[in-house]
Amino acid sequence: MTQIERMHSNGRMSRIVIHGDTIYLCGQVGNADSSVADQTRETLAKIEGLLAEAGSDKTRILQATIRLASMDDFAEMNAIWDAWVVPGTEPARACGEAELARPELKVEIIITAAR
Repeated sequence: MTQIERMHSNGRMSRIVIHGDTIYLCGQVGNADSSVADQTRETLAKIEGLLAEAGSDKTRILQATIRLASMDDFAEMNAIWDAWVVPGTEPARACGEAELARPELKVEIIITAAR
């Protein structure tokens, strides 16, 4: 049976779950008082740190789900995302509009990656 490792658990959720060689990150967000661009940068920096802790990096992302509070912010978020993704390692990706946990949040990103 493949072991499941959970990291940064708090009774409600784990920030990182590793099953075999697959890493699942919970939804990551940036500083609620920042612009869409800054929230995207902050979120991607958190993702990089969590992936490193789990033994991976952004070139091994398999899938990204991006939730925006408003699709009006799609181009601004994409400008940061496109500069961050390493050419040739683009993951499968979905992006849509959703009500986020707090009204100040503009971007949330959920990641699945290989170790």
